[in-house]
Amino acid sequence: QGSIVYFVETMRVVRQASSRAAAQGLVGRSPAFVGMLEKILRVANSNAAVLLLGETGTGKELLAHAIHEASAREEGPFVAVDCAGMTETLFESELFGYEKGAFTDAWRRHIGCVERAHHGVLFLDEIGDLPLPMQVNLLRFLQERTIVRVGGVEPIEVDIRVIAATNRVLDQEMAQGNFRSDLFYRLCVLDLALPPLRERGEDIILLAQYFLNKLGNTLNPKVNGFTASAMHQMMKYHWPGNVRELKNRLERALVLCEGCRIDHQDLGL
Repeated sequence: QGSIVYFVETMRVVRQASSRAAAQGLVGRSPAFVGMLEKILRVANSNAAVLLLGETGTGKELLAHAIHEASAREEGPFVAVDCAGMTETLFESELFGYEKGAFTDAWRRHIGCVERAHHGVLFLDEIGDLPLPMQVNLLRFLQERTIVRVGGVEPIEVDIRVIAATNRVLDQEMAQGNFRSDLFYRLCVLDLALPPLRERGEDIILLAQYFLNKLGNTLNPKVNGFTASAMHQMMKYHWPGNVRELKNRLERALVLCEGCRIDHQDLGL
């Protein structure tokens, strides 16, 4: 609870929405984490595109929500698109929508993600996994800020802010010809790097206690803390899966724990 209050006080402009982000686990007090929050304050009220960089499980979508909810667009929609594994046909129809009769199964008009995000935020997750042909379509939209539904002819103007996220090193992807440099510079007007959990020090214990409080009543109400051995193991563990792995380990531990405190054996580290 204390870490949630700290988060709200640090963010300030996030107002009531910050408690929602904090309630999902975006909490901490480490210098690396606080530095990231300070950057949110600087970028939130801009309409410039933001690129979130960080390892898998660091909370990039949570941070995108926090930016959205701290901005003047907070009353607008937040629409997330998972760019990983999309085919070109699916990407166009999901992103830009289609008209009735555009193809065999188009029984009615479909409003795409971009149009649904009008006056809000479009979150492009795993943007580094987007194949080159689809990068061209996305770049054209970012340049013109208009879309044409598949099977349509009339351009539609949209007012959105784009936040993208990736766990890939896009400089390397561009050097290898896997990611367009012109698209990169459209997406990376502002960039935020999320620190991995192993670099957040005391946040590991804060987050562990947070997840214990959040999950304990449902999974194992008798558990009320951690042994010294469990805390020692959590602090020295590398956490390759970051915050997502920590949450999963806590779920496992709550199910397996037979006493009133979680031990390192329950965590399976």
